[in-house]
Amino acid sequence: MDGSGTERRVFHTGCGFDGESEYTLSALLEKHQEENNLHKEDINMKTIYFAGGCFWGMEAFMKKLPGVAETTAGYANGRTENPTYQEVCSNTTGHAETVKVVYDPEQISLELLLKAFFKVVDPTELNRQGGDVGEQYRNGIYYVEVEDRPVIEAAIEKEKQKYANPVVTECMPLACFYDVEEYHQDYLDKNPAGYCHINLLDADEFIAEEMGEESIC
Repeated sequence: MDGSGTERRVFHTGCGFDGESEYTLSALLEKHQEENNLHKEDINMKTIYFAGGCFWGMEAFMKKLPGVAETTAGYANGRTENPTYQEVCSNTTGHAETVKVVYDPEQISLELLLKAFFKVVDPTELNRQGGDVGEQYRNGIYYVEVEDRPVIEAAIEKEKQKYANPVVTECMPLACFYDVEEYHQDYLDKNPAGYCHINLLDADEFIAEEMGEESIC
């Protein structure tokens, strides 16, 4: 539970993964695959994690995409266990504000999700997005299935062709993920007038352009 007494789900396989920890990359991904298999049940769902600035806006944006079945805001790939929002904002934990996206690949592909991600993220901004500045606002894509890595790398390479400045988007296996405090989950559903660094109308535009207008709910 967090300090407010709210239960928080935790998924981690050793924070601070640096490629030389006790977890080898293959062992790390194997653990994530086991977690994925538990979640899939009879439906072939897949999971990817997006860090792209404040998780309020990123979660609200991803939720609008057809084929996205579930989103969860959280803290990922840092050095500390079970961090609080205040600790993450102190720039001492190494965690990134991240959104877990569970999706149906028969409705939306990883390639299309990545294209949507880069529609609302500036991949050249280091440790910031928009007016939000700090290590927790870095942009990154964290995978749990090794076959997703080349797909992500290819998408990043495409982005590099669009910018004069270096692209700093992380592509890494998920090392750890902690659900945020409950008041941050689905924040813009609870607070429609709340702060959002993403123009959520971009989701409707993306759906119309890439998935067909009939997909807009």
